Amino acid sequence: MNSSQRTLEDIKVNVKLKFAALWASFMFLYTYVDYFHLYMPGKIEEILAGKVFTFDISYVFLLVAMIFVAIPVLMIFLSVALPAKVNRRTNIIVATAYIPYMLFNLAGEAWVHMYFAAAVEVVLLLLIIRYAWEWPKQEA
Repeated sequence: MNSSQRTLEDIKVNVKLKFAALWASFMFLYTYVDYFHLYMPGKIEEILAGKVFTFDISYVFLLVAMIFVAIPVLMIFLSVALPAKVNRRTNIIVATAYIPYMLFNLAGEAWVHMYFAAAVEVVLLLLIIRYAWEWPKQEA
């Protein structure tokens, strides 16, 4: 066989690995939006004054923020480790819950990069929901 007759092998990726990749991609965007937020004029001064948006920076605020970050981080692992039935439900529930949260992050002053990231994040979350909803079935 010569090289012009060869086709690329398209390996079927397990749905659990798709979830892990989608959650990891989501987390990169989620983290970078917060990081790039620091480049917006006046934001570091607000943080130094103890404010984020309209919220006072406190141990409770930071704990809640960490919980909101920890959940999708854990989903990277849980998507690979949980059994199919629980995995499917968990991915649907968590991804569905994060869509309004991502859109809430656009409240207040939002720049174009934030709208772009929110759109991509929502698409990633919708893909998670779709893959979970259409989880491959096997004959009993």
